[in-house]
Amino acid sequence: QVQLVESGGGLVQTGGSLRLSCAASGLTFSNYAMGWFRQAPGKEREFVAAVSRGGESTYYASSLNGRFTISRDNTKNTVFLQMNNLKPEDTASYYCAASGTLYSRYIPRSRTEYKNWGQGTQVTVSS
Repeated sequence: QVQLVESGGGLVQTGGSLRLSCAASGLTFSNYAMGWFRQAPGKEREFVAAVSRGGESTYYASSLNGRFTISRDNTKNTVFLQMNNLKPEDTASYYCAASGTLYSRYIPRSRTEYKNWGQGTQVTVSS
């Protein structure tokens, strides 16, 4: 019964900021790399960001141009996504996901490497 629960989404104007959280339970959190994906209506779910098991390494979709930051707090079983300078094209449902990894610094970047997914939280950016 692994559960990932996202929160922090909402409606924000262009240029605003949001901080998403994902609380994990039912797993040994520090054994999992964590990722954020997003999906807009009619689009495929796309990779946004990921962080290695201990937070040593991060990776971001190149299109973000430094606007987003992923982090994790292993004492609270929580991963975060700080989103700044939001744009209308960021509008989507945002999902967190967990991937068991062999090496502590490994960062999964493919959707197929993540077996556990949250229910999503909606982010809407208005112009």
